[in-house]
Amino acid sequence: MALTKLERRKRIKMRIHKIVRGTHDKPRLSVFRSNRGIYIQMIDDVVGQTMLSVSSRNKEIATKTGITKTEQAKLVGKLTAEKSKEAGITEIVFDRNGYLYHGRVKALAEAAREGGLKF
Repeated sequence: MALTKLERRKRIKMRIHKIVRGTHDKPRLSVFRSNRGIYIQMIDDVVGQTMLSVSSRNKEIATKTGITKTEQAKLVGKLTAEKSKEAGITEIVFDRNGYLYHGRVKALAEAAREGGLKF
């Protein structure tokens, strides 16, 4: 019996989450992608606390009209890099959360790298 898209993503997510863990010095950057937007969280898994959160719903990004979802993801990546520098975070562990490293997820990751994050 074939898996649904959600079951497949959940299986991949659990396989990745066994390996990828964030610490205070090197938090996990977790990506969530919906049909309308893209959201990230920087998580310290040792404490179980979200250190930073950025999404396409932030005022800086939501006010821009006429841009594609991929361009939104790039803006989220750049904003993530800026806010993490302010918080003193330079290195992260990237958690694609079961999504393919393609399209919006890839655009977000590359924009974050260009902004100065190392992973």
